Amino acid sequence: MSSAAGHALALQGLTKRYGAFTAVDDVSLRVERGQFLTLLGPSGSGKTTILMCVAGFVQPSAGAILLDGRDITALPPEKRDFGMVFQGYALFPHMTVAENVAFPLRVRKLGAAEREAKVRAALDLVQLDRFADRKPAQLSGGQQQRVALARALVFDPALLLLDEPLSALDKKLRAELQEELRALHRRVGRTFVNVTHDQEEALSMSDRVAILNHGRLVQEGPPAALYERPRTRFVADFLGKSNFLQTEVREMGSNRLVLATGGTRLVQALDPAAPQPAHNMPMLLSLRPEKIALLNEGEEADNTVEGRVASWSYLGAGFALAVETRDLGTLRVTLPAWGAPIAPAEGLTVRLGWNAAASVAVEEDA
Repeated sequence: MSSAAGHALALQGLTKRYGAFTAVDDVSLRVERGQFLTLLGPSGSGKTTILMCVAGFVQPSAGAILLDGRDITALPPEKRDFGMVFQGYALFPHMTVAENVAFPLRVRKLGAAEREAKVRAALDLVQLDRFADRKPAQLSGGQQQRVALARALVFDPALLLLDEPLSALDKKLRAELQEELRALHRRVGRTFVNVTHDQEEALSMSDRVAILNHGRLVQEGPPAALYERPRTRFVADFLGKSNFLQTEVREMGSNRLVLATGGTRLVQALDPAAPQPAHNMPMLLSLRPEKIALLNEGEEADNTVEGRVASWSYLGAGFALAVETRDLGTLRVTLPAWGAPIAPAEGLTVRLGWNAAASVAVEEDA
């Protein structure tokens, strides 16, 4: 298959209303050529509606959809030349794997020789060439999804649109296909737009992630930037787990703040890109559980607090602890199981510590 450069997609003020309900609210977004973008959000956030607008199956109420700068908002789906992969595969059960993959080429009236060559290349791309003569019912769920991918790529689409393509698979297989889909994206060099509500999937596969809530674009950027520097409580809470600390500014230094919550004083690294805080102003901090350490006797950190283990669970790779503290409430802490400094037990008194740069100030949700 060819590995031609992908196409750039832009949404400008995209809005979709159903009567008084606004499913998508003034979303502007750009996907560069060859990027893997994931639209991430809870159910009802508008991500699938956006994908259906891009595909041409739903007509926006306002705004524009541009492909390489050309307005395609009014273009019917069959004229957009986009590949689409659905959650439920949507394979024809009476056709063989090869016939399923060949279907878009038959619709486009390609000759038999060219059709056969493209089908063979597409099946080779997803490592299913030896299954060409089988029916979908003879394949596993993961193999059926690979067939759906081959069918969506066989006609060299301008974009590949993925509507929760891995959600029907079990956890282990889903993780394997995440790696395969990412590798496939690198091989074909096309622009992928993926929809999911699975945070791990979005983080592991995407070049960029757009987080949506109530039809609005909340934050967009590379996965690591979103995880490490969330702007709002919603983003910090939805993209992984977080502890939230309600504090007030007490002292301001050149690169650090001293904060207070109850009788506990905390040190927070100053973000030079953020607005200058004022004395006594409230500040909400997001602190990831894996950034909190259990301190040994005599060990120090920028921030230390004592607490009692209220509950704990074993997760295989690590332990998840809920630690009750006097002023900070219950803090969630995750520790690697291998080489853990303690054997967790309910009622155990522990000292927790974290670096001044471990937490990040976030805004309350509107």
